[in-house]
Amino acid sequence: MQPSLFSAQQWTVSRLTAYIRNLIETDAALQDVTVTGEISNLARPASGHVYFTLKDASSSLKCVMWKTSAARLRLALQDGMAVEVHGRLGIYEVSGQYQLYVDQIRPVGEGALYAEFMRLKALLDAEGLFDPERKRPIPGLPRRIGIVTSATGAALRDMLNILRRRLPLAEVLLAPSPVQGVEAPPALVRALAQLNAQNPDVILIARGGGSIEDLWAFNDERVVRAVAASRAPVICGVGHETDFTLCDFAADLRAPTPTAAAELATQTTVDDLRELLLAFESRLLTSTLGLIGEERVLVSAFAARLRYVSPERRIQSETQRIDELSRRARSALRHRIQLQAARVDGVSRRLQALNPASILSRGYAIVTRREDGQVVSQVSQAQGALTVRVSDGKFEAIVNRQS
Repeated sequence: MQPSLFSAQQWTVSRLTAYIRNLIETDAALQDVTVTGEISNLARPASGHVYFTLKDASSSLKCVMWKTSAARLRLALQDGMAVEVHGRLGIYEVSGQYQLYVDQIRPVGEGALYAEFMRLKALLDAEGLFDPERKRPIPGLPRRIGIVTSATGAALRDMLNILRRRLPLAEVLLAPSPVQGVEAPPALVRALAQLNAQNPDVILIARGGGSIEDLWAFNDERVVRAVAASRAPVICGVGHETDFTLCDFAADLRAPTPTAAAELATQTTVDDLRELLLAFESRLLTSTLGLIGEERVLVSAFAARLRYVSPERRIQSETQRIDELSRRARSALRHRIQLQAARVDGVSRRLQALNPASILSRGYAIVTRREDGQVVSQVSQAQGALTVRVSDGKFEAIVNRQS
């Protein structure tokens, strides 16, 4: 029988592409791959993404590196370069082709070093050398700062400039050491031991950026263990921000660059100290003025109490009392004199009214007998010689009785 031409399952191009994409992107083995090859057809459009083809003698593979990953790339890519790339496989549905979405690119040969890096990291991590609980705080105001780096490198100059600007009061101890090559690891270990013998408050171990081979001394197991065993806290500032070494994990604090390590070691700067001193000066002045004010009030209170019980105050008080009594006595005496004067005046007026002389001035006379001075108030008493007193004098009279 003739088989049906339409018995098999029918697909649209989009559904089939999506199905294949799902198969690839759900395969864990294809989502974490490292591929070795040679770069060709390298393109860097304005978007910042990187497109290239990875090929070997018999095959080629389209590759895409997105802008965020490309920004961290330290390698200068060029056609013909042999590289190891890491990423995940996916399907570009528009053209229906599979491609590798790359997140890391290393020159061929770095893969072995990276594998050794991961082996050592796992070993030392299992021993607890990277535990966060081991990390010690960095002193806020170090007096002695140790530096382990190359004596001729730009990293040392940069760190010294930062330390001199931010905290010139700190003493800097330098233990120079090679920072790459076979002689670097033992030299770095000796430098750390020399600094620890001088009791610094913090140690900076640093160098500038470079390839994984350049930085490998800071992945050496001896150096990593020396960093972890350091008595003083260690700040590791090796390479650039995207570089990581095992010393970064063993150190008490990782800095992205050597200059950042110097900044982290001087969290309190000379400007901060100046502001702190000004604040202390202000607080001291305020406290002093407050104490002076309190003591002044206390002294004033004591002075008032002393004045209250002092003999001078009693003398002044008694003097005032005497003055008051004197004033009152004078006032009373004056009043009494006024009263007596009024009384005397009244008596005088009454006496004046009763004064015979006053009566005489009105034409009356006082007649007395000369012999005994008796006042003649009746006719029967008028006998013999009489004395008659009038207003301006007296005269004699003789009584001649007539019936």
